[in-house]
Amino acid sequence: MKAIINIGLKKGVLDSAGKATHHRLDTVGFADIVKDIRVGKQIIMELNCTDEATAKAEATKMCEQLLANTVIEDYEIIIEA
Repeated sequence: MKAIINIGLKKGVLDSAGKATHHRLDTVGFADIVKDIRVGKQIIMELNCTDEATAKAEATKMCEQLLANTVIEDYEIIIEA
């Protein structure tokens, strides 16, 4: 099974990479198009799990213990067969 994990800063946490990207897009002509940007990361992994519930549970443990800083980051897990 494949786990796709999207990790990003929680709302209200300053996203300096997002601000810098937004500023740069403004300067190259997208000022009227882009309202806000949040920069995050995506982790894609193949898991040795036979069912979706186990895969999601294991991916959640990984996020809680290592992959995400849950104080300042939120995460979303998508499981694909």
